[in-house]
Amino acid sequence: MTSSALAPARIRIGSAPDSWGVWFPDDPRQVPWQRFLDEVSAAGYEWIELGPYGYLPTDPARLADETGRRGLTVSAGTVFTGLHHGPDVWDRTWAHVADIAALTRAMGAGHLVVIPSFWRDDRTGEVLEDRVLTAEQWRH
Repeated sequence: MTSSALAPARIRIGSAPDSWGVWFPDDPRQVPWQRFLDEVSAAGYEWIELGPYGYLPTDPARLADETGRRGLTVSAGTVFTGLHHGPDVWDRTWAHVADIAALTRAMGAGHLVVIPSFWRDDRTGEVLEDRVLTAEQWRH
């Protein structure tokens, strides 16, 4: 057995804007993105997800500067979608994914986190659909 086989696994822990209550690209009630980056860095994190596209700068050079000077590395992009709604949603989702994937890749990350849409309205909490998926929604 080699010494590397006995070495403990290294675990990387990161955070994301949703841990700071951020769910939308722009909402005046949310923590400003600069504050999020300052606080996530001050909390000792080194890795972050991008959160909702447009919350953090979408220009790769600016984002690299902002994260780099805080000692942060992007681990993944974040996609919010409801694929269970069927093919009509898929085209919009893939267009959105293309932008997120391009920024994620430009930041050196190789993962996308998909967060499914909720059965309630994100802002009001109004029930939009049944909490249980139908057989057709599962197929989608």
